[in-house]
Amino acid sequence: MKRGKKYLESLKIVDRTVLYGPTEAMELVKKAARAKFDETVEAHIKLGVDSRHADLQVRGAVVLPHGTGKIVRVLVFAKGEKATEAQQAGADYVGADDLVQKIQKENWFEFDVVVATPDMMGVVGRLGRILGPKGLMPNPKAGTVTMDVTKAIAEIKAGKIEYRLDKTNIIHCPIGKVSFGTEKLRDNFHTLLDAVVKAKPSAAKGLYLRSVTVASTMGPGVKMNQVKVLD
Repeated sequence: MKRGKKYLESLKIVDRTVLYGPTEAMELVKKAARAKFDETVEAHIKLGVDSRHADLQVRGAVVLPHGTGKIVRVLVFAKGEKATEAQQAGADYVGADDLVQKIQKENWFEFDVVVATPDMMGVVGRLGRILGPKGLMPNPKAGTVTMDVTKAIAEIKAGKIEYRLDKTNIIHCPIGKVSFGTEKLRDNFHTLLDAVVKAKPSAAKGLYLRSVTVASTMGPGVKMNQVKVLD
């Protein structure tokens, strides 16, 4: 894969043989971010579990103390009083069958998170094959299937993110923007990592945290010391 000049310049300041501590890693990510826009910083956490087994799944949600720096558009499937409540709580879109039709027929995806009341999951289920692969299907573990739509919307808007394993047993999550600075990025990172560690399945054996890397949108990955990140 051919890399651009800016990426290669950034790569010179990161020693790929070193496992960095949290503070040093965040500082390096900031220095290595050379794009003209405010790059997103992501954490990539590889776990010693097998996502193919139901008892080794790792999935949940956590509210980052400093948010993600991104404006999140929330779609809520609800009806009656709950639909009104969702609108008053600041949902960007609220509906039922009408939104299902819009997504199915118009390939409409002008939203980032989907919330649904439990009674609407029969309706939302019709979108499983569409929302599932995109990671948008509401899920009780992530707090997106709930009767308390006000709380769900407030947390999402405040910086709640969902974490889940991909097929290679890695969790990829945004932890903020380069402009946040070292301390805020470190706070957000530790909040995410603590949640992932607490979500360790009881059936998991051996080393749980296999590797931890942070990187900005256009920058190189900075590998972290698994022992130091837990301090």
